Amino acid sequence: MSDPLRLGIAGLGTVGAGVVKIVRQKAELLAHRAGRPVVVTAVSARNRDKDRGVSLSDYAWEDDPVALATRDDVDVFVELMGGSDGPAKAATEAAIAAGKDVVTANKAMLAHHGQALALAAEEAGSVLRFEAAVAGGIPVIKALTEGLAGNQIERVLGVMNGTCNYILTRMEGAGLTYEEAFAEADALGYLEADPELDVGGIDAGHKLSLLASIAFGTQVNFAGVALEGIGQVSIDDIRQAGDMGYKIKLLGVSQMTGRGLEQRMAPCLVPETSPLGQLVGGTNMVVIEGDQVGQIVMRGAGAGEGPTASAVMGDVIDIARGTRVSTFGQAASSLAPVAAAATATPAPYYLRMALLDRPGALAKVATCLGDAGISINRMRQYDHVDETAPVLIVTHRTTRSALDEALAAMARTGVVASEPVALRIERV
Repeated sequence: MSDPLRLGIAGLGTVGAGVVKIVRQKAELLAHRAGRPVVVTAVSARNRDKDRGVSLSDYAWEDDPVALATRDDVDVFVELMGGSDGPAKAATEAAIAAGKDVVTANKAMLAHHGQALALAAEEAGSVLRFEAAVAGGIPVIKALTEGLAGNQIERVLGVMNGTCNYILTRMEGAGLTYEEAFAEADALGYLEADPELDVGGIDAGHKLSLLASIAFGTQVNFAGVALEGIGQVSIDDIRQAGDMGYKIKLLGVSQMTGRGLEQRMAPCLVPETSPLGQLVGGTNMVVIEGDQVGQIVMRGAGAGEGPTASAVMGDVIDIARGTRVSTFGQAASSLAPVAAAATATPAPYYLRMALLDRPGALAKVATCLGDAGISINRMRQYDHVDETAPVLIVTHRTTRSALDEALAAMARTGVVASEPVALRIERV
């Protein structure tokens, strides 16, 4: 059997400890599948004394991850520290410069620096792999770079943040307000240290930008992702969308258009009978549409020790087998810079508003929509609350710019009691 593949692991949190456990507990299985032994030789973390539920006594310890990345007895640097800059980026750059292959779960680093790191890896003859950075245990990167390489990808969409999906499905299932479901998720440890990374759509936006780069052969453009979090979604929206046959999801969508690359991460309505509509809890789902295969749906755990460590090991085994795939599925030097699409593809919209109880109020709202070229598909009025009447409108396909024009006109009518909620209805 060939010489062992030697790993240096930086970051021994939940995922890093999970990788060590797999290497220790499944050594024989890994060796058979990789064609050579896979071993850990050295590790690095902030706290040497922390109990991680697995013995580290067999491994050399480096306080500095850059020193770990450049050790002679490390073939593959496994970066699991996180953070878009700082030690993670410095150690990754050092590993590549030293001719090491790199496996990372760091979506933020790649979303901000992916093109530069991919170019550096290409020039050094190294491999940079990141299956664990997107959708946890779902092998979506491998699907796009390898299994679907013969397809022209038409659209990529999905639920890519399990915390947001947990909050939205708890609101629906238990009748909780957003604030109550948020507090529950926080108590369970589901939220990032900065919760806005989750509920603001930033974490999921990082992931979408990476998938879009592979799908459409473009340089990573996280700045071009239109982000909107779930904080505005109320229990009323959950219930009223349900009344009309929809579920609300934080949905990422990317597609190439004549206007540029469209990348959106925002709460949307999807049909309750669709695979995305039936997704509950912290599960992720990614949908890929190709010109040859049609629609592919992948569903699974989007985070956690086992699923994410599994994804890391998938990349490690590929490297052990000698599989060399460009970071984003093609040479980094061939990835095209691309402008963000100026406007989104037309779609129906869900509008929820409270109208003052005045004669002709609804007619004024309908006029504002009509003047903006927007026709109404369905409309429903609910029982009065105090001096206002809750109204729900579903439009036919329109652009967001036309809708914003109509909403601005509504604000000038004096009949809208509060700012309307407007959510896109996505075709899935």
